[in-house]
Amino acid sequence: MMKPKWSIVIGYVCILAMPAHPLNVAKPEAIVVTKAEDGQGTGTQATPSQSATAEPVPPIKLTEMEVTSDVELRYAHTAVVTTVRNPAKRAQETTFRVLLPETAFISGFTMILDGKPYKAYVKEKEEAKKIYEQAVSQGLGAAQVATKARDSNQFVVSVNVEPETMAMFNLTCEEMLARRNNVYNHVINLHPGSVVPKLTVTVNIREQQPITVLRVPEVRTGNEIDATAEDKPNPNAVIEKCAENEVTIVFQPSVEEQKRLMDIYEAKEKEGNGREVKTGVLGQFVVQYDVDRPPKGEILVNDGYFVHFFAPSNLPPLNKHVVFVLDTSGSMMGLKIVQLRQAMQTILSELNEGDYFSIVEFSSGVMVHELSEADKEPIPKPGSFFSFNQENQSVKLVPPTAVNPENVAKAKVIVNRLAATGGTNIYSALEVGVMLINLGIGWQGSAYLNNTSGEPIVTRSGPPTSPQTTAVAAEVPQLEPTIIFLTDGEPTVGITSPSKIISHTTEINSGPNKATIYSLAFGSDADRKFLRKLSLKNDGFMRHIYEDSDAALQLRDFYRQISSPLLADVKFVYPKNQIKEDSLTKHWFRRYYAGSETVVAGRVSETATELSPQVQAFCGVDGDFIRRIPFEVMPVAPVRNSFFPLERLWAYLTVKQLLDERDAEDNPDENKSPDSPSKKALAIALKYEFVTPLTSLVVVKPNATNAVDAESVNDKSVESAPFVSSGLSMPLFAPGLPGPSGSAPLFVGADYSDLTLDEDYANFGLGASSGSSSQSNMAVSQPLIQGQSGSSIASSPSNLGQGGNVLAPYHLEEYPWVRPLLDSANDALNVQTNSTAVTLSLTKGPAPKNKDGVDAKCPAATDGAAGVCVYLTRCEAAKTITADTYSNTYCRVDDKFAGVCCPESKVVPQSP
Repeated sequence: MMKPKWSIVIGYVCILAMPAHPLNVAKPEAIVVTKAEDGQGTGTQATPSQSATAEPVPPIKLTEMEVTSDVELRYAHTAVVTTVRNPAKRAQETTFRVLLPETAFISGFTMILDGKPYKAYVKEKEEAKKIYEQAVSQGLGAAQVATKARDSNQFVVSVNVEPETMAMFNLTCEEMLARRNNVYNHVINLHPGSVVPKLTVTVNIREQQPITVLRVPEVRTGNEIDATAEDKPNPNAVIEKCAENEVTIVFQPSVEEQKRLMDIYEAKEKEGNGREVKTGVLGQFVVQYDVDRPPKGEILVNDGYFVHFFAPSNLPPLNKHVVFVLDTSGSMMGLKIVQLRQAMQTILSELNEGDYFSIVEFSSGVMVHELSEADKEPIPKPGSFFSFNQENQSVKLVPPTAVNPENVAKAKVIVNRLAATGGTNIYSALEVGVMLINLGIGWQGSAYLNNTSGEPIVTRSGPPTSPQTTAVAAEVPQLEPTIIFLTDGEPTVGITSPSKIISHTTEINSGPNKATIYSLAFGSDADRKFLRKLSLKNDGFMRHIYEDSDAALQLRDFYRQISSPLLADVKFVYPKNQIKEDSLTKHWFRRYYAGSETVVAGRVSETATELSPQVQAFCGVDGDFIRRIPFEVMPVAPVRNSFFPLERLWAYLTVKQLLDERDAEDNPDENKSPDSPSKKALAIALKYEFVTPLTSLVVVKPNATNAVDAESVNDKSVESAPFVSSGLSMPLFAPGLPGPSGSAPLFVGADYSDLTLDEDYANFGLGASSGSSSQSNMAVSQPLIQGQSGSSIASSPSNLGQGGNVLAPYHLEEYPWVRPLLDSANDALNVQTNSTAVTLSLTKGPAPKNKDGVDAKCPAATDGAAGVCVYLTRCEAAKTITADTYSNTYCRVDDKFAGVCCPESKVVPQSP
């Protein structure tokens, strides 16, 4: 039986402390951002005590939610902007909650509370522990929140909203879209919590090649496999094709439509757990698309970076030897075993002619099934199969079975008899699976795996024949060795140490016939961290199979993604003089599967004029189940800039792959080398402001007169000031976190330490910084305002309340979007464009002009037409733009001052 798995909750709590005042003392606020595995809980915040009143208090209202996703070259940047209003005459708590795809990195977060922006920076995660301990010592606790959609991570922040004010939240995330079953899947979770008067989802897709497939299925409940071409289209999605390679999808569900979708979601939740629920969930908005692609692949270059996409088709599939290692322990009893039997019926039918397969069943013991069992009446398994005593036990090994209609029919009879009972002997099951791969095909007789000594000892009887030792080896098919390992629990029989199981399995699974191990974690009790590491060390990956009514469909969907390998041992070789050393992302792939895509990115050498890589692999021969031949493609691409930003795509891929390397290490926390995957991933994550298992967000709360800027976090010249109220004394800043008097840091972060990035959830907590990171590491990766649909969080001075005074010295009171970009310490604006930080000077005097007094022409004015470059205060049109628009239309006046490309009709005449 499986062992219980206890949830571990890691929460980091931040403290907001306002300056002491003799007549108006504020209590510290505690923001909680955390996640638990048990699926129960909420985010919380300490709130001031409220006096009893007879008057009803109107609740906080969610007034607007706008999601804008810009997808360029399969790389998605998504911004979620939510606005709420507190109509009451006293402060109330609200919660901002966003469900992110499992593969996404948070790359920016900003709040506007009572007109004041709280801007996030990314810092190293380890310092968060100090903040957590500090908060716990003061009696502040962490709460729990639940994730309801598959393949998602949850970000939650709860804050107080002042009376009769607005609160706005902007969270940005980035991800590389994966190609599965011939389409890219872009998923946006819509979990507003209640009906939204104004809800807009905009997806802008821009590719280099023509878009050949575009599907927008009906909103998914979050509990379904990938949509297919047979799914009904979303009737409320408006699709506008701007060009053959550009498309915009807009989804604006009415209040009635939102209620309908929520009712559907709640009905399915009730069906699943048997009780009424009020979720406030619409579901998942999905866009699927594919592109045309050159036969030799697609290579693009921009600003010193390149990306290489490769997805060949029209190749015959390589034949494979698949060993199904299936858990039938007692915890699989009931619906799970039924679903496993159903899935295997379909999977066996989808094996290709020329494939071979083996079926290994395990619980307390291990059994390799023989097809002859199908011709006999089912009999109880030997007692040793169910015994927990594994001493003196041998497992009979059976040669693999060739795929043909008769053999598949017999295998279906066998899997239809699978029954659940006993413990979970993972160690022996994997050992048997690897040994079957090592023996290969074509041998006869009997072989046994003896476990008496704990070491694999294979003995044969009869006249064994092995392709490795006979003269007919050339006629034996070259097969792709694959192990599909499914379990729903943790090891309870035999060797139960996950580390020993992984090390021993990896040791014996080696050599030219090394198997790829795909682990399927069935349900919530499987040890996903263990299974992920097992697969990473054996060239595979782990997938979570959710314990729902469609588990059989999930299993079949997974198998279809790996059922047709087209290429083996795929290598991307780039001439050394064309790329920068050590800049390449992963460029060797064990296999390429039909319907997927391989992606390599890197940095281009300054002297390179072209990229001419070689793609080397092995492919099959159509109609020939035995041979495979070399495959080679040699594309050539000139080094000339495209209009696609590639630097962040490169950074994303590099961090993800370094984190995989880290997770595959035996003792990743002990490796402190600068060249370790952890150190490399941390450096890149800090530079590009990705929230990862190694980093956390830091949000600085400004006072009423000082702007938020990066230096206020790192300014070590300012001493911490105590906060005293009613005998309570606490530091305004946590130890090691100095900042300006009158402001306090708010720490928001993520902790995935006990989980993995390809799981369905992650722990989220509050992080901290020691203030040791450089200014460049703190550059805001995205502006406060996101989107291309003209949305604006703060489009009028009224939205900024009294906090707008900070713009007065620069005469920019009517330019509220400037605030999140303002660096008042240096009298400058910090703009992020194409992953590059740009500093533009401001003046407190008259508007500067060019030395020759002539306004230079520029090609991209705020209205999209040509204009002239003028200082900000000389452009009336710039008052109502967004920070995002400014990042695309800024220019320099006199080579340094903050200018904007302004329509000539909106230019204010230059002062004499």
